[in-house]
Amino acid sequence: MGRVLVVDDEQSLRDALEVLIAGQGHTVETSPGVKHAYERLDGGEFDVVVTDLRLEPGGDGLDVVRKARRKNDPPEVIVMTAFGTRDKALEAQRDGALFYTEKGPHLASDLRVLVTHAINKRRLELENAHLRRVLSGRYGLAGIVGKSESMQEVLELVERIAPTHANVLLSGESGTGKERIAKAIHFLGDRRDGPFVPINCGAVPETLIESELFGHVKGAFTGADTTKRGLFASAEGGTIFLDEIGELPLSMQPKLLRVLQERTIKPVGASVEESVDVRVISATNRDLEAEVRAGRFREDLFFRLNVVEVDLPPLRFRREDIGLLAQTFLDKYSKEYRRELRTIAPEVMKRLLSHPFPGNVRQLENVIERGVALASGSVLLESHLPKEFLRDETQPKERASELTSDLELPDEGVDFSHLVEEYEHQLIERALRKAGGVKTKAAELLGLTFRQFRYKLAKFEKRVDDVDTGE
Repeated sequence: MGRVLVVDDEQSLRDALEVLIAGQGHTVETSPGVKHAYERLDGGEFDVVVTDLRLEPGGDGLDVVRKARRKNDPPEVIVMTAFGTRDKALEAQRDGALFYTEKGPHLASDLRVLVTHAINKRRLELENAHLRRVLSGRYGLAGIVGKSESMQEVLELVERIAPTHANVLLSGESGTGKERIAKAIHFLGDRRDGPFVPINCGAVPETLIESELFGHVKGAFTGADTTKRGLFASAEGGTIFLDEIGELPLSMQPKLLRVLQERTIKPVGASVEESVDVRVISATNRDLEAEVRAGRFREDLFFRLNVVEVDLPPLRFRREDIGLLAQTFLDKYSKEYRRELRTIAPEVMKRLLSHPFPGNVRQLENVIERGVALASGSVLLESHLPKEFLRDETQPKERASELTSDLELPDEGVDFSHLVEEYEHQLIERALRKAGGVKTKAAELLGLTFRQFRYKLAKFEKRVDDVDTGE
């Protein structure tokens, strides 16, 4: 049920409408003129205002319409008109009135329907506004934890670009929170009411990626028994998030480029193109500029995607955020798992602060979630941490010192980048030999994720191929 304000300068009509609308279960207040209506609107919240367009003295119904629609979470307005005042009723609608109806024998039956419809519409809008606030808190900047200077720079950039329609490229290591930043850009922008559609370009087989993105018509290929709507069409009016864009097959890149240039898509097997209105946010943990130089990624597509780049720092470069993130995850999973955990033991925090976190924020969250699942008291203890966190924290430094003890710096200096690259390749070769060629074991020996190791190995193998080709 709703709250309704009836504004009319005829006492008998006000009384009749009060009885009519209250009979539907709504709370009704009445007002004889503009000034009194203003006082009611300033002093309370209404779902619907029903007002005559001709009010005496002190103004007319258009003033009431404008006053009502200027309020925060404004009520819907229904105007009542006398015969021959249709132009003024249309002006009221331009000022925000939802409906107009003529006074006459059908007024009562019309208002029963219109008031119900107006109340339902406003309730739905209030629910949507509440949902937007919740989503803004969850996915907007309020849901992103980071007090470090590097993260504050990221958040400031996100706030500036969110209201625009510019394509955004998010770069950074795996686990740095690229999808969360993509959602923040979406929900802080004017497309927040539209869909947010993510796709991992590396997880879809090359033979299916075109159909997945653009859709297909029935009979386009073997197995296409029905017409399928693609993700670009599903993201109409909103945002599509192309995660792992560096994994997009070279054969698909010119097709994506055309979509970005022309704002049209062509489903597989279709004869005509369809227009799309979609913002594109992409993400990669690869160096796309290096991929362009290597011929694995189109330069023109790179520039189309990279209108604005947001580079997310790895967790090891924002250690001042680790404690804040850890406590945030502790609170989250304590509530989710119905635990009584409140604090993190100092020795645990010391371990967390000294860990390299190759998996970044995602790895930290997994560690805290595991600890909460195992814990039974109110404090997260060392015994709740994975075993790799319990190793002697001085060991990596000592081993690094041993490994580099034979290095000498010549008087003429060195090519630093080349030297580091050579040393990295030697470490990869030694790790593979020590692991008997098992790549997962070699990655573990180097403290890398398998994905990181595979990427570095691919770079090394590519360089070897280039040298062999040159010979």
